[in-house]
Amino acid sequence: MRNSVWIVLTVGVAFVGSLLGYSVSSHTGVEPGFFELPEAGGYGASAGGGSGASEGVSSDMEEYYKKLLE
Repeated sequence: MRNSVWIVLTVGVAFVGSLLGYSVSSHTGVEPGFFELPEAGGYGASAGGGSGASEGVSSDMEEYYKKLLE
């Protein structure tokens, strides 16, 4: 009987912990897809659509990166 109490307690704590994790993550303000967007033209980030321009990078920053390559 003593083992079954520990098993039930462990399962209950894991379940409550997962529910708390989901509730905290829903209030962080990070929207789905946030981490997939490239932040800059470096590190191989690209639009993925084959267009040559990177999403999220202004034209000023693109010119800056092009000047660095020269």
